Amino acid sequence: MSGGDLGKLRDVMEDPIMAKPLLTDELWNRIAPLLPPRKPRPKGGRPPVSDRAALTGILFVLRTGCPWEYLPQELGCGCGMTCWRRLRDWHRAGVWEKVWRLLLDELGLADKIDWSKVAIDSCSVRAIFGGRAPARIPRIAARMARNGMLSATLRARPWRWNIPAPTCMIRSERSR
Repeated sequence: MSGGDLGKLRDVMEDPIMAKPLLTDELWNRIAPLLPPRKPRPKGGRPPVSDRAALTGILFVLRTGCPWEYLPQELGCGCGMTCWRRLRDWHRAGVWEKVWRLLLDELGLADKIDWSKVAIDSCSVRAIFGGRAPARIPRIAARMARNGMLSATLRARPWRWNIPAPTCMIRSERSR
């Protein structure tokens, strides 16, 4: 390598091209007021991961579809379980729905939603008026359904209880 090539390589290493942040400052400033304040920890302990870092981890998992336990540590979001717990707490407090709606509004305004990849099921959208009524189930006559065991039992010879049952046919023939 010539001296000029080393200089270019050094410039690239000192000024790496960073990926676009998942959570911009502008978006964070709109989301931060929606989040509940952190509870004080009088006993001390390990400092919690910041809400911004946790939200960045949540957005990374939701965007990439990777499992929570594979959240890269290089993102600085804590472990995947921490982000999952924060999402759970926000969901229970009713905060996540507000954040989710704000994110959807931002994506909609930026025309970043690909509606061809959207799926809706009855778990996420309420069926108005309960949907169509299911077809009636036809009644079955008041008798047992046929099966292999029942038909074999009906064909078998009924046993007389006053005669002892032979324990083994071969032994009873040998004793004669």
